[in-house]
Amino acid sequence: MTVTLAATWIDIGPLDAIPRNGARVLKTAMECVAVFRTASDEVYGLRDQCPHKQGPLSQGIVHGHFVTCPLHSWVFDLRTGAVEGPDEGSTPAYPVRVEQGRILLDIAALAGPASA
Repeated sequence: MTVTLAATWIDIGPLDAIPRNGARVLKTAMECVAVFRTASDEVYGLRDQCPHKQGPLSQGIVHGHFVTCPLHSWVFDLRTGAVEGPDEGSTPAYPVRVEQGRILLDIAALAGPASA
């Protein structure tokens, strides 16, 4: 049986704390999350770790809805965490939104589904 946790949104700071086409790292008890801001002020959250060589995605180059890993240039879709071809793989993507200029992260998604 799988139990899905309800969304639990926490305020992680102002949108302006992240430069456009940049990222910041949120350290949680579960893992580090890279929170990205695009040029059009959209925000996305990914595990701050490339599955290829564990590169810090937060230090990558943001372009459109993508980030390029700083170690070996793998390109990740910020919306899904999927790697663009020809490489294969993905990193977890986490729900993030902006309300009244504040960034909110769903911490229940970090825990993932609980098994009973």
